[in-house]
Amino acid sequence: MLRELQTFIAVAEAGTFAAAGERIGLTQAAVSAQMKRLESTLGVALFERQGRNARLNARGRHTLLQAQELVRLYASLGADADDQVASTLVSVGAIASVQRGLLPSALARFHRHYPGCRTRVMPGLSMQLVDLVDAGELDMAVSIRPPFSLQSDLRWTTLAREPFRLLVPAGQAGDDWRECLNERPFVRYDRASFGGRQVERFLREQRLNVREVCEVDELEAIVELVANRVGVALVPETAALRPWPAAVRAIDLGSDTFHRDIGLVQRASGQVSEPAWALAELIERVAGSA
Repeated sequence: MLRELQTFIAVAEAGTFAAAGERIGLTQAAVSAQMKRLESTLGVALFERQGRNARLNARGRHTLLQAQELVRLYASLGADADDQVASTLVSVGAIASVQRGLLPSALARFHRHYPGCRTRVMPGLSMQLVDLVDAGELDMAVSIRPPFSLQSDLRWTTLAREPFRLLVPAGQAGDDWRECLNERPFVRYDRASFGGRQVERFLREQRLNVREVCEVDELEAIVELVANRVGVALVPETAALRPWPAAVRAIDLGSDTFHRDIGLVQRASGQVSEPAWALAELIERVAGSA
């Protein structure tokens, strides 16, 4: 079984049976036979076979983590305990609201399971973070969904859908969001961010000409400006902002409500470490239970 697991890891990293065979000195037929034997033994399909490619399915990605851990443990048999401590660094990019929301819980669970690993959280705008994952400088990033298609070797997993609300100062009368946007000063969500672009697109589609007084990227700063009666603002209702502060009131946009998707951007399985995949799974799990 160990041989099959080692071959399975090679296939996951190489992407095809032929490429994996070249790497470990087996024919394509031998690799294929081993993978069929492994799937038969486990009683599950591990791959989505598309032509010559062998892409891991969801069960395969989970099994890959287990296989890597088993192979690592086998390799460490008889070694000194200090030598078994992994010093792997996992780098995670995150927008500000995520750093105060689901990420701390996921990181706490990760460090309990991988006490020898280190993590680094890099803040930034979604565009910057996606670029850093694509360049290999980050293992993953939790960001707003880009308004464009990702590169083929990047994977997107949606974690949450956050509806936009019109935020007004508490005590301000009226629930007509269109009237508020037409008549009140407007605090704009920074157009350099993906979320800010969504706001700009919404205003154009609704043919609204707002009286802009300020443009800010940080959501908490926008909420504070609204609370201090600088203006009104269109902001996503994030887990970190719920419940809304007493000094503001949120108006529902009704059938015109739009959302921002928060999700995880990762590189292909063969390009990241086993602890990085484990952290990604924990982030997905924490988001699913929120």
